[in-house]
Amino acid sequence: MLKSGITVRWLLTTILVIALILTCISGSIVLILRNYYYDTVENKLQSLGQSGVIADYFSSYLSSSSDAFSSRAQEYVDNFQDINVAELWVINKYGNVIVTSTGFISENEVYPDYFEALDSVSGRAFWQGTMSSGEKVMALSVLLPKTNGFSNGAVRYIISLEPVDLQIVKVTIVVSAVSLFALMLVVLSGLFFIRSIVVPVKNLNAATRSIAKGNYSEKIILSNKYDDELAELAESINYMTDEIDKTDKLKNEFISTVSHELRTPLTAIKGWTETLLCISESEDETINNGLKVIQNETERLYTLVEDLLDFSRMESGRMTLHLQKIDIIAELDDAVYVLKDRATREGREIFYSSPDFPAPVNADPDRIKQVFVNIIDNAIKYTPAGGRISIVAMIYSDEVRIRVADTGCGISPEDLPHVKEKFYKANLSAKGSGIGLAVCDEIVTLHKGTLEISSVLGEGTEVNITLPTLPVNLSERKDS
Repeated sequence: MLKSGITVRWLLTTILVIALILTCISGSIVLILRNYYYDTVENKLQSLGQSGVIADYFSSYLSSSSDAFSSRAQEYVDNFQDINVAELWVINKYGNVIVTSTGFISENEVYPDYFEALDSVSGRAFWQGTMSSGEKVMALSVLLPKTNGFSNGAVRYIISLEPVDLQIVKVTIVVSAVSLFALMLVVLSGLFFIRSIVVPVKNLNAATRSIAKGNYSEKIILSNKYDDELAELAESINYMTDEIDKTDKLKNEFISTVSHELRTPLTAIKGWTETLLCISESEDETINNGLKVIQNETERLYTLVEDLLDFSRMESGRMTLHLQKIDIIAELDDAVYVLKDRATREGREIFYSSPDFPAPVNADPDRIKQVFVNIIDNAIKYTPAGGRISIVAMIYSDEVRIRVADTGCGISPEDLPHVKEKFYKANLSAKGSGIGLAVCDEIVTLHKGTLEISSVLGEGTEVNITLPTLPVNLSERKDS
């Protein structure tokens, strides 16, 4: 499952909303039930504390002695039928508890409902709170009929709320469990549905990335159970890939054909131009300069045609290597020798350092020299007059590393990741097809090596080529 994207968005939106709704519903249910239970207790107290019944029972004893009133109160308590539901107190006219249904009278007990009833017009008052014992209760005090405006006491009914609260806790647990179960069902069903979308989308994404890299043989295959918009999308992408593959093959065939057709006349033009320059005895400087221009431009076109042919071979997978055991340092020597005079003529200084012993490599000498010439040529091309190009070769136990560094214009951070892509040119004003580095990278990769480029804009560029070497006898020296 994805750590981000569709799944996370769904969890943060749908699930959070559903969880909030279930929480609100659960809370409402618990609150309604709590109010219902508490109202039931209050109604029970109301039914117990019927003022008329109490007045009739005590009316004949309100003016009697305290002992007579206490005896009547004890009789009332003894005849109390709901002793299992509520506790009964009888309070005398002095505000003291004289009889309880439990037989226990606490001196520290408070009963604010009695004092509230004294000030009440109805002569009755409710109270909800905690007793000195820590028990949570709801109580009702009902005053006895007054004589000459003075209180004659009261009857107090007390019902414990702890069983009610315990029942509310049980209901809360049940409602929470049901809500959680419902939420889990939604989550599981949702994740199953999201997975049925995310997994095919991941497959589509992986396939399209592969296609974007040029692997047009990649096909998107979804499970047979998918017969929906995703399946249609997969079929459309497969169809698009087939069409791109056909077009790409036609393009490569066209490039290959045109390049071969161009190579023949260019070879003839190049050869005859060189011949005319060699045998010309004309003192006309214009003719000689014209022949040199033809020669240079023919050479440039010939290089471009060769690049296109290499590109065509690379795209079609027909770039082959003629491997043999060669000294990579010797090939680098030749490439530097070919370009050093040109660099000097153009005002660039080449500094070259290489070891005095060979670095045997299983490689194609022509292709390896092509890489060296292309990299050094780029360094010369992008280094202004007066600049310096450093070429250093170093041999390690199982590889050789060649570094070509220049003091040229450098490559911007935006362009650097793309310079090895086909036809990409960081500097559009510079000559070249934009194929050279892509071909070099392909050749080095075919040799199981690496080609890495680092650069600082305005300071210069460094290219590092690493190739695996064969076992070497360090006592063996290069011929010099």
